Amino acid sequence: MADTRAVLDSEEYPDTEVQKDRVLTLEEWQEKWVNHNTGFHQEQGHQLLKKYLDTFLKGEKALRVFFPLCGKAVEMKWFADRGHSVVGVEISELGIREFFMEQNLSYSEEPIMEIPGAKIFKSSSGNISLYCCNLFDLPRANIGKFDRIWDRGALVAVNPSDRKRYSDVMLSLTRPGFQYLLSVLSYDPTKHAGPPFYVTDGEVKKLFGSVCNIQCLEKADVFEERHKSWGIDQIIERFIWIYLAEHRQPLGAVPPVATRGQHRIKKKAGSSPSGVARHSQQ
Repeated sequence: MADTRAVLDSEEYPDTEVQKDRVLTLEEWQEKWVNHNTGFHQEQGHQLLKKYLDTFLKGEKALRVFFPLCGKAVEMKWFADRGHSVVGVEISELGIREFFMEQNLSYSEEPIMEIPGAKIFKSSSGNISLYCCNLFDLPRANIGKFDRIWDRGALVAVNPSDRKRYSDVMLSLTRPGFQYLLSVLSYDPTKHAGPPFYVTDGEVKKLFGSVCNIQCLEKADVFEERHKSWGIDQIIERFIWIYLAEHRQPLGAVPPVATRGQHRIKKKAGSSPSGVARHSQQ
C-alpha cells in the first residue's frame, strides 16, 4: 500500500451512503445542455486552478492534458494557449460546439471509427481534441497517455456506483510522473440528491490511495444563492492533488504535509472561523 497522505479535515456527514444508488442517464445529461441547465459551467474558469496553474505545469512544455467530462470548460483554452495539447471527453455535442463557438475557434469533426456513433472535434490549430462519447467507451479509441488531468465536475458527476470504474479509467490514462488535480464537494447529502455528488476524502483515498499520494491544497466555501434551492446552507470545495506514490516532490511551492490529520490551508481575509477560504463559484 502507498503511504497515502489524506489531509482533508473538513467534517464528514454521517450518512455518506444516502446517494449511493442515485443514477443519472447520459440522456438526462444531454437534456441539461439542451435546456440550458448548466449552472455547473464557470464562465471565468476555476479560480483555484488559475492560482495553482503555474505550479501544476511546473514550467514543462508540450504536455498532454486530459479533461474528463469537459463540457465547454474555458480552462481548456488556458492550457492550449500555453502550448499544451488538450484532450477532452463530453457526452453533449451541443456543449462541445458551444466551446468552440464561445472561444472563437474553428474546428473540424469526424467519426470515431472505434466507437459507433461517436465523433471527435479538433481545433484547426490541432492542439484541442474533444471526443463526443461516453467516457467509459473512450479507452477503445486509443487516445494515449497524459501528463496532467484536470478533474473539476467529473468525479462529482459520475454515478456513485461507477466511481471505481471511473478511477480505473483515469489511472489507465496517466504517464509516469503525472499530476492530477481534483475538485470535490462536501455538503449534507441528505438534503440534496445530487449531482454534483458528495465525495468524502475516504472515498478519494479508496479510489486512488492504493497507488497514489493524496494532498489537499486548499478548501473553499463556494456556497451561492442558487444552492439554497438544493436545500443546503453550506457547500465546501476541496482542491486535491493526486500523484504517484514514488513521486515525492511536492507540487511547486506547496509545502508537504507531515502527518495525517494536519492540513495546510492558508487563511484569507474574510475566511470563516474554521479557516475555509471564501471563493465565488461561477
